[in-house]
Amino acid sequence: MNKKIVFLTGTRADFGKLKSLIEIAQKNFEVHLFATGMHMDTKYGYTVREIEKCGYQNIYKYINHDASSLMDITLSRTIEGFANYIHFLQPDLIVIHGDRIEALAGATVGALNNILVAHIEGGEVSGTVDELIRHAVSKLSHIHLVANDEAKQRLLQMGESNESIYVIGSPDMDAMLSNDLPSIENVKHNYEILLQDYAIAMFHPVTTEYDNMDSYADAFVNALISSQKNYIVIYPNNDKGSEFILAKLKKLENNKRFRIFPSMRFEAFLVLMKHAQFIVGNSSAGIREAPYYGVPTVNIGTRQNGRTQNPDIINTDYTQTAIEQGIQQAINTIITPRHLFGDGKSDEQFLKIISSTALWQTSKQKVFADIQIK
Repeated sequence: MNKKIVFLTGTRADFGKLKSLIEIAQKNFEVHLFATGMHMDTKYGYTVREIEKCGYQNIYKYINHDASSLMDITLSRTIEGFANYIHFLQPDLIVIHGDRIEALAGATVGALNNILVAHIEGGEVSGTVDELIRHAVSKLSHIHLVANDEAKQRLLQMGESNESIYVIGSPDMDAMLSNDLPSIENVKHNYEILLQDYAIAMFHPVTTEYDNMDSYADAFVNALISSQKNYIVIYPNNDKGSEFILAKLKKLENNKRFRIFPSMRFEAFLVLMKHAQFIVGNSSAGIREAPYYGVPTVNIGTRQNGRTQNPDIINTDYTQTAIEQGIQQAINTIITPRHLFGDGKSDEQFLKIISSTALWQTSKQKVFADIQIK
């Protein structure tokens, strides 16, 4: 098909999930990438370079924020930049992922310009303000590519039509099951990691709890130090409150038990997580990817509330004592791998869907689909 597809990516995480879809779409379509958000921030590793290393032909780079930007200002800038880009390119389909403001900008521009929008991993429960963004993105999107039947049911509750929802699993499973992942030895060499045994720590700001983030971050870092374990620490995202976390992470500098990274390749992160003793923090990686590998998760606070019913997740509050207890429990926990989000073939399903005549005939005039109440 002679169709143009634009993938919008704003973070290391969503690019990791979109990558397999981007690569398989290139077989039959003209593919473009709009890279913005954290990808363009040197503080977080300027990860647009990782996109460029993939050899994609059409990458448009756009800076949507600065150090003083608030989320609403960043959203408005992203809408403006993406709208100008879309008016020039005139794509047939916009593909977005998740619950970030970049996805909201992409869905808004697509909806207002009568361009089909496909949303990856809608219908999930995110917690905090991300939940509002994810559901708003779903309402602005025409096509839903969801991870499981639970997500589909939530979209049906929201009035989305059954015909517009496709269960394809989570695209990050494609990477997790890939035969092309590097070895742990290769990853440790490339990132100069000398730690033998280690855990992974990732703690993101919760925007609705901004006034408490300084004390939460302090308790988190202090718990890591007191545990006497080795850690690979990844920077938080750039949401409001990240400045508190970054300030507290400075306590870990020059401590041989910690290796701190602004970012890293998604594939390298997966390999490190697969071999980790546990993961601690409030990242969705602990909820989604870690259980697949049988890696215990210490999930702190409210950011992932309602995200999963997995009983193996060790949930704690924000206090240092609770986090320390969660870490000790994780050290002594052995869990069975759980496959909750697909079979690693979402890319094949994605290609089949976008190659179908039915998808391109999807109406851009959405109608609320009422649920028949018995």
